[in-house]
Amino acid sequence: MTPSIIKINHQDHRVAKLAAIAIALSLIEFFFPSPIPGVKPGIANIIVLFTIIRFDFVTAVWVSVIRVFVVSIIVGTFLSPTFFLSLTGSLFSLIFLFIFKGLNNKYFSVISLSLIAAFAHIVGQFLIVRLWIIPHDGIFYLIPIFMISSLVFGLVNGIITQSLLKLNISK
Repeated sequence: MTPSIIKINHQDHRVAKLAAIAIALSLIEFFFPSPIPGVKPGIANIIVLFTIIRFDFVTAVWVSVIRVFVVSIIVGTFLSPTFFLSLTGSLFSLIFLFIFKGLNNKYFSVISLSLIAAFAHIVGQFLIVRLWIIPHDGIFYLIPIFMISSLVFGLVNGIITQSLLKLNISK
């Protein structure tokens, strides 16, 4: 049997560092109580947004997916409904960021991308909730609360990301 050799490059180190920061932020957020169940600020999304703008989309996908899997394993929600809510929200955010990031930058700032990602996250989660967890139209009464929270947290996260991007952080 021939031993396989894994070659680790600079990109792997970048993904690992960014994912570690996102994981730490997710864990910090996990242990803070929420005034409304399911409403969280999504501070780890700051790192994903920073990554997609500073580096590239593929790196952001790796950071986001690694974060979702590792955090779910650490907090014990792997393959639970919570895991699928998080994964779907993250994937919807990434899809929308991919679409809107590719458009002309003069129309979409970091803050608007953060808002788009926050709204997409909620849409993805509501899709899973409606189709799988609570198959009843009554959940749509919660949409205004979640949209307002995604507006507030998307705005705050966008401002923080914009500030981080202004720092001279090397690639």
